[in-house]
Parts: sequence; structure tokens; C-alpha cells
Amino acid sequence: MVRFPFLPREEKFFDLFEESARNLVKAAQLLANLLEDWQDVAEKASQITELEHHGDNITHRIIAQLHSTFVTPIDREDIAQLANRMDDVMDFIEGAAVALVLYAVDKPTERAKELADILVRVTSEVSKAMPRLRKRKELSHMREHCIEINRLENEADSAIRSALAELFHDHVDLTDVIKWREIYEHMENATDRCEDIADVLEGVMIKRA
Repeated sequence: MVRFPFLPREEKFFDLFEESARNLVKAAQLLANLLEDWQDVAEKASQITELEHHGDNITHRIIAQLHSTFVTPIDREDIAQLANRMDDVMDFIEGAAVALVLYAVDKPTERAKELADILVRVTSEVSKAMPRLRKRKELSHMREHCIEINRLENEADSAIRSALAELFHDHVDLTDVIKWREIYEHMENATDRCEDIADVLEGVMIKRA
């Protein structure tokens, strides 16, 4: 029997997925804290950027692992999709934080706080779902997390519509409108990418059922 001792363990992918998801939760929590406690904004944004760099490192490790693994625990395409979508979520969270600093925002809006809270909850659901990938018998429980992620994405869409409506109705300063519209879009895109993660997880669940 031919053995392949040089092949990396399959568990490594799951470890990295879970690490990446936990990193997303930390970034979302930092963004929520930044908006709730409007002090040391630049420092808090810098901390989120550090988490983004750590997320990039995790993504690179997943892709490197993918290239060096002959037999993967789930489809190669799904591994790449999960890695890239989590990377996207982190990029958009950082984008919102950086924009708050670059645009010298005076104070956060209540809608921004609401969206940050949704981001904390939706990334937490992603983090709860990831360990389900390890065992086939756990996959059926993944659906509840995917359903909640989809529900939270819809909640974010509603909040975004209200935020934009209020923005154009309440603000006469066009500069403020432009600033907040971009920040809101970063936060919306982050929740959208979480929904994409849920779609990939549901696909894995169906394939391995």
C-alpha cells in the first residue's frame, strides 16, 4: 500500500476556517465598540487594520494548504470560496473603519451603530457555523446558522435603506452624504459577503449529506 506521509492533515483547513471566522468577530466587535465609544478612533481603526492583516495571513495559509493537499476534506472550490469570502468580509469591515478616520467623521450615526451590531451578530453566526464542517453528522445543524445569517442580511438591507433615506432627508451637507454613503456601503457589503459564506456552507451541506 502506497502511503503519503507528506500530505497535510485535513483538519488544518478546519482550524484555519475557524481562526478566520473568529478574527471576523473580533473585527466586528472592535468596529461596534469604536462607534459606541467614540474615543481614540484612529487607534481603534488601526487595531482593525491589524486584524485585517492577520486575516490576509490566514487566507494565504489556506490557499497554500490547498495547493499542497492532494485530497481535500471538502471540494477545492468550496475551500477557496470560503477563504475568499471571509477575506472580503474583513476587507469591508476595515474599509468602514478606515473611512471613519480618513473622512474625519465628527460623530457616528445611530444607523451606523445598528449596522455594526448586525455585523457582530452575523459574523458570530459564521463563527458558530464553521466547526460544523468537521463532522458529517454536524452538518445538518449548520442550516440553522445559515438561516440566521440570511435573516440578519435582510435586517441589514432594511437598516441600510432607512439609513440612506434619513441621510438624504436630514443632511444638507453634500460632503456628509458622500462620506456616510460610502461607510454604509462598506458595512452592507460585509453583511452581503456573510450571506455568500452561508450559501457556500449550504452547498457543502448538500454535497456531503
